[in-house]
Amino acid sequence: MANSPQSKKRARQNEKRFAVNKARRSRIRTYLRKVEEAIASGDKGAAATALKAAQPELMRGVTKGVFHKNTASRKMSRLSSRVKAMA
Repeated sequence: MANSPQSKKRARQNEKRFAVNKARRSRIRTYLRKVEEAIASGDKGAAATALKAAQPELMRGVTKGVFHKNTASRKMSRLSSRVKAMA
């Protein structure tokens, strides 16, 4: 349990950051899920559009510290290669 005023403040700040990061992570996952659904449906145009919308959101997560840079790059690479491979 936080006892000093400083540790109490840090606990409050951590709760706020956790909520913000959780919302951001959820939003990114939603964008990625839209790409996955478009790939599953077989619509290459929709998949490309969804991928284009997901990319800046994913990179914003990197700059905000929600995802590691390599994780985001790996996800984008794998999704873009799957979209490119669609007939």
